[in-house]
Amino acid sequence: MQSTTVRRQGPSMPALLSRSFVSLAAQRVVLVVLLLGVWWIAARRMPVFVMPGPERVAQALVKLLHSPSFFRDLGATLYRVLAGFALAAVVGAPLGVALGASPRAARFFEPLLAIVNTVSSAIWAVFAIIWFGISNATTIFVVFMTAMPLILTNVWQGALTVDAQHVELARSLRFSPAQIMRKIYLPTILPHFFAGARLAFGFGWRVSLVAETIGSSDGIGYRLRQAADLVQTDQVFAWTVTLVVLMLLLEAGVLKPIERRLFRWKRTA
Repeated sequence: MQSTTVRRQGPSMPALLSRSFVSLAAQRVVLVVLLLGVWWIAARRMPVFVMPGPERVAQALVKLLHSPSFFRDLGATLYRVLAGFALAAVVGAPLGVALGASPRAARFFEPLLAIVNTVSSAIWAVFAIIWFGISNATTIFVVFMTAMPLILTNVWQGALTVDAQHVELARSLRFSPAQIMRKIYLPTILPHFFAGARLAFGFGWRVSLVAETIGSSDGIGYRLRQAADLVQTDQVFAWTVTLVVLMLLLEAGVLKPIERRLFRWKRTA
Protein backbone atom coordinates (compact mmCIF):
# COMPACT_ATOMS: atom_id res chain seq x y z
CA MET A 1 0.00 0.00 0.00
CA GLN A 2 1.50 3.24 -1.12
CA SER A 3 1.48 6.16 1.24
CA THR A 4 0.63 9.51 -0.15
CA THR A 5 2.09 12.68 1.22
CA VAL A 6 0.38 16.01 0.97
CA ARG A 7 2.64 19.02 0.62
CA ARG A 8 1.28 22.03 2.33
CA GLN A 9 1.87 25.19 0.43
CA GLY A 10 2.57 28.41 2.25
CA PRO A 11 0.63 31.57 1.63
CA SER A 12 0.95 33.01 -1.86
CA MET A 13 2.89 36.17 -2.63
CA PRO A 14 -0.27 38.30 -3.09
CA ALA A 15 -1.51 37.11 0.31
CA LEU A 16 1.79 38.00 1.95
CA LEU A 17 1.75 41.43 0.33
CA SER A 18 -1.83 41.96 1.45
CA ARG A 19 -0.98 41.01 5.04
CA SER A 20 2.07 43.28 4.98
CA PHE A 21 -0.01 46.18 3.69
CA VAL A 22 -2.72 45.66 6.31
CA SER A 23 -0.12 45.42 9.09
CA LEU A 24 1.63 48.60 7.90
CA ALA A 25 -1.68 50.46 7.59
CA ALA A 26 -2.68 49.38 11.10
CA GLN A 27 0.65 50.63 12.48
CA ARG A 28 0.18 53.99 10.76
CA VAL A 29 -3.35 54.33 12.17
CA VAL A 30 -2.13 53.55 15.69
CA LEU A 31 0.67 56.11 15.31
CA VAL A 32 -1.76 58.82 14.15
CA VAL A 33 -4.15 58.06 17.01
CA LEU A 34 -1.29 58.27 19.53
CA LEU A 35 -0.11 61.61 18.12
CA LEU A 36 -3.63 63.03 18.17
CA GLY A 37 -4.08 61.82 21.74
CA VAL A 38 -0.85 63.45 22.93
CA TRP A 39 -1.81 66.64 21.06
CA TRP A 40 -5.29 66.69 22.61
CA ILE A 41 -3.94 66.17 26.14
CA ALA A 42 -1.29 68.87 25.70
CA ALA A 43 -3.84 71.33 24.27
CA ARG A 44 -6.12 70.90 27.31
CA ARG A 45 -3.27 72.03 29.58
CA MET A 46 -2.30 75.11 27.57
CA PRO A 47 -4.01 78.34 26.44
CA VAL A 48 -5.74 78.20 23.07
CA PHE A 49 -3.45 80.84 21.56
CA VAL A 50 -0.43 78.70 22.49
CA MET A 51 -1.66 75.28 21.37
CA PRO A 52 -5.15 74.85 19.92
CA GLY A 53 -6.68 71.39 20.07
CA PRO A 54 -7.19 69.09 17.08
CA GLU A 55 -10.88 70.00 16.77
CA ARG A 56 -10.12 73.73 16.64
CA VAL A 57 -7.40 73.19 14.03
CA ALA A 58 -9.79 71.04 12.00
CA GLN A 59 -12.30 73.91 11.98
CA ALA A 60 -9.56 76.34 10.87
CA LEU A 61 -8.54 73.92 8.12
CA VAL A 62 -12.11 73.76 6.82
CA LYS A 63 -12.20 77.56 6.70
CA LEU A 64 -8.92 77.60 4.79
CA LEU A 65 -10.23 75.08 2.26
CA HIS A 66 -13.21 77.34 1.58
CA SER A 67 -11.14 80.52 1.31
CA PRO A 68 -10.63 81.83 -2.26
CA SER A 69 -6.84 82.12 -1.85
CA PHE A 70 -6.12 78.64 -0.44
CA PHE A 71 -5.38 76.78 -3.67
CA ARG A 72 -3.66 79.83 -5.15
CA ASP A 73 -1.25 79.93 -2.21
CA LEU A 74 -0.77 76.17 -2.37
CA GLY A 75 -0.05 76.32 -6.09
CA ALA A 76 2.37 79.23 -5.70
CA THR A 77 4.49 77.38 -3.15
CA LEU A 78 4.40 74.14 -5.13
CA TYR A 79 5.47 75.96 -8.32
CA ARG A 80 8.40 77.67 -6.60
CA VAL A 81 9.63 74.47 -4.98
CA LEU A 82 9.37 72.44 -8.18
CA ALA A 83 11.01 75.16 -10.29
CA GLY A 84 13.93 75.54 -7.88
CA PHE A 85 14.31 71.78 -7.54
CA ALA A 86 14.23 71.25 -11.32
CA LEU A 87 16.92 73.89 -11.85
CA ALA A 88 19.01 72.29 -9.10
CA ALA A 89 18.75 68.87 -10.76
CA VAL A 90 19.56 70.22 -14.23
CA VAL A 91 22.64 72.06 -12.95
CA GLY A 92 23.78 69.81 -10.11
CA ALA A 93 23.65 66.42 -11.83
CA PRO A 94 25.93 67.26 -14.81
CA LEU A 95 28.35 69.11 -12.54
CA GLY A 96 28.49 66.11 -10.21
CA VAL A 97 29.26 63.78 -13.11
CA ALA A 98 31.95 66.17 -14.36
CA LEU A 99 33.63 66.37 -10.94
CA GLY A 100 33.46 62.61 -10.50
CA ALA A 101 34.98 61.98 -13.93
CA SER A 102 37.78 64.57 -13.52
CA PRO A 103 39.80 64.45 -10.28
CA ARG A 104 41.65 67.60 -11.33
CA ALA A 105 38.41 69.57 -11.69
CA ALA A 106 37.17 68.13 -8.38
CA ARG A 107 40.27 69.34 -6.52
CA PHE A 108 39.93 72.78 -8.11
CA PHE A 109 36.23 73.32 -7.35
CA GLU A 110 35.95 71.51 -4.01
CA PRO A 111 36.65 74.64 -1.89
CA LEU A 112 33.92 76.53 -3.78
CA LEU A 113 31.44 73.75 -3.04
CA ALA A 114 32.42 73.87 0.65
CA ILE A 115 31.72 77.61 0.69
CA VAL A 116 28.29 77.15 -0.92
CA ASN A 117 27.41 74.45 1.63
CA THR A 118 28.50 76.73 4.49
CA VAL A 119 26.17 79.60 3.57
CA SER A 120 22.78 79.05 5.23
CA SER A 121 19.44 79.30 3.47
CA ALA A 122 18.56 82.40 5.51
CA ILE A 123 21.57 84.22 4.06
CA TRP A 124 20.63 83.15 0.53
CA ALA A 125 17.16 84.52 1.24
CA VAL A 126 18.64 87.89 2.18
CA PHE A 127 20.71 87.97 -1.00
CA ALA A 128 17.67 86.96 -3.03
CA ILE A 129 15.62 89.83 -1.58
CA ILE A 130 18.36 92.27 -2.56
CA TRP A 131 18.75 90.87 -6.08
CA PHE A 132 15.18 89.89 -7.01
CA GLY A 133 12.92 91.77 -4.60
CA ILE A 134 9.46 90.43 -3.72
CA SER A 135 8.97 87.91 -6.52
CA ASN A 136 8.85 84.21 -7.38
CA ALA A 137 12.53 84.37 -8.27
CA THR A 138 13.43 84.95 -4.61
CA THR A 139 12.03 81.64 -3.39
CA ILE A 140 13.13 79.74 -6.50
CA PHE A 141 16.70 80.99 -6.02
CA VAL A 142 16.77 79.99 -2.34
CA VAL A 143 15.44 76.49 -3.15
CA PHE A 144 17.99 76.17 -5.96
CA MET A 145 20.95 77.21 -3.81
CA THR A 146 19.87 74.79 -1.08
CA ALA A 147 19.07 71.77 -3.27
CA MET A 148 21.79 72.04 -5.91
CA PRO A 149 24.81 71.29 -3.65
CA LEU A 150 23.03 68.24 -2.22
CA ILE A 151 22.34 66.80 -5.67
CA LEU A 152 25.81 67.70 -6.92
CA THR A 153 27.55 66.06 -3.97
CA ASN A 154 25.54 62.84 -4.18
CA VAL A 155 26.04 62.51 -7.94
CA TRP A 156 29.73 63.29 -7.52
CA GLN A 157 30.11 60.51 -4.94
CA GLY A 158 28.18 58.17 -7.22
CA ALA A 159 30.43 58.97 -10.17
CA LEU A 160 33.49 58.13 -8.05
CA THR A 161 32.17 54.58 -7.61
CA VAL A 162 32.11 53.89 -11.36
CA ASP A 163 34.63 51.17 -12.17
CA ALA A 164 37.38 52.66 -14.37
CA GLN A 165 38.02 49.24 -15.94
CA HIS A 166 34.45 49.15 -17.23
CA VAL A 167 34.92 52.57 -18.78
CA GLU A 168 38.18 51.51 -20.45
CA LEU A 169 36.55 48.32 -21.73
CA ALA A 170 33.69 50.33 -23.19
CA ARG A 171 36.14 52.65 -24.91
CA SER A 172 38.06 49.70 -26.34
CA LEU A 173 34.77 48.45 -27.74
CA ARG A 174 34.35 51.90 -29.32
CA PHE A 175 31.34 52.93 -27.31
CA SER A 176 30.36 56.52 -27.90
CA PRO A 177 30.47 58.96 -24.93
CA ALA A 178 26.67 58.88 -24.86
CA GLN A 179 26.67 55.06 -24.71
CA ILE A 180 29.27 55.07 -21.92
CA MET A 181 27.16 57.52 -19.98
CA ARG A 182 23.94 55.56 -20.51
CA LYS A 183 25.27 52.02 -20.00
CA ILE A 184 27.96 52.52 -17.34
CA TYR A 185 27.66 55.84 -15.55
CA LEU A 186 23.88 56.13 -15.37
CA PRO A 187 23.10 52.78 -13.65
CA THR A 188 25.75 53.53 -11.02
CA ILE A 189 24.90 57.19 -10.47
CA LEU A 190 21.11 56.93 -10.53
CA PRO A 191 20.65 55.57 -6.97
CA HIS A 192 22.96 58.30 -5.63
CA PHE A 193 21.12 60.95 -7.62
CA PHE A 194 17.75 59.79 -6.37
CA ALA A 195 18.92 59.74 -2.75
CA GLY A 196 20.25 63.27 -3.10
CA ALA A 197 17.15 64.43 -4.97
CA ARG A 198 14.79 63.21 -2.25
CA LEU A 199 16.89 64.91 0.40
CA ALA A 200 17.09 68.10 -1.67
CA PHE A 201 13.34 68.09 -2.31
CA GLY A 202 12.63 67.86 1.42
CA PHE A 203 15.03 70.68 2.23
CA GLY A 204 13.59 72.67 -0.67
CA TRP A 205 10.15 72.60 0.94
CA ARG A 206 11.53 73.84 4.25
CA VAL A 207 13.61 76.69 2.89
CA SER A 208 10.80 77.78 0.56
CA LEU A 209 8.72 78.61 3.63
CA VAL A 210 11.56 80.69 5.06
CA ALA A 211 11.96 82.55 1.76
CA GLU A 212 8.23 83.14 1.41
CA THR A 213 7.96 84.64 4.88
CA ILE A 214 10.29 87.49 3.89
CA GLY A 215 10.20 87.62 0.10
CA SER A 216 6.69 86.83 -1.15
CA SER A 217 3.19 88.23 -1.08
CA ASP A 218 1.50 84.83 -1.31
CA GLY A 219 2.24 81.17 -0.67
CA ILE A 220 2.17 78.96 2.41
CA GLY A 221 5.12 80.70 4.07
CA TYR A 222 3.52 84.10 3.62
CA ARG A 223 0.24 82.88 5.13
CA LEU A 224 2.08 81.29 8.06
CA ARG A 225 3.78 84.58 8.85
CA GLN A 226 0.50 86.47 8.46
CA ALA A 227 -1.31 84.10 10.82
CA ALA A 228 1.54 84.27 13.35
CA ASP A 229 1.52 88.08 13.29
CA LEU A 230 -2.22 88.03 14.05
CA VAL A 231 -1.75 85.32 16.73
CA GLN A 232 -4.06 83.00 14.77
CA THR A 233 -2.36 79.88 16.07
CA ASP A 234 -5.11 77.58 14.83
CA GLN A 235 -4.41 78.74 11.25
CA VAL A 236 -0.67 78.24 11.76
CA PHE A 237 -1.40 74.64 12.78
CA ALA A 238 -3.87 74.23 9.89
CA TRP A 239 -1.29 75.37 7.32
CA THR A 240 1.29 73.09 8.92
CA VAL A 241 -1.07 70.11 8.68
CA THR A 242 -1.74 71.02 5.04
CA LEU A 243 1.99 71.05 4.33
CA VAL A 244 2.56 67.70 6.04
CA VAL A 245 -0.33 66.06 4.16
CA LEU A 246 0.93 67.46 0.85
CA MET A 247 4.43 66.13 1.50
CA LEU A 248 3.08 62.69 2.41
CA LEU A 249 0.99 62.60 -0.77
CA LEU A 250 3.99 63.57 -2.90
CA GLU A 251 6.13 60.98 -1.12
CA ALA A 252 3.63 58.13 -1.48
CA GLY A 253 2.11 59.12 -4.83
CA VAL A 254 5.12 60.43 -6.77
CA LEU A 255 8.55 59.80 -5.24
CA LYS A 256 8.12 56.19 -4.10
CA PRO A 257 6.46 55.03 -7.38
CA ILE A 258 9.30 56.63 -9.34
CA GLU A 259 11.86 54.94 -7.10
CA ARG A 260 10.18 51.54 -7.51
CA ARG A 261 10.05 51.95 -11.27
CA LEU A 262 13.66 53.09 -11.62
CA PHE A 263 15.08 50.37 -9.37
CA ARG A 264 12.81 47.45 -10.17
CA TRP A 265 15.83 45.73 -11.72
CA LYS A 266 17.30 45.35 -8.22
CA ARG A 267 14.35 43.18 -7.16
CA THR A 268 14.63 40.96 -10.23
CA ALA A 269 18.41 40.70 -10.14
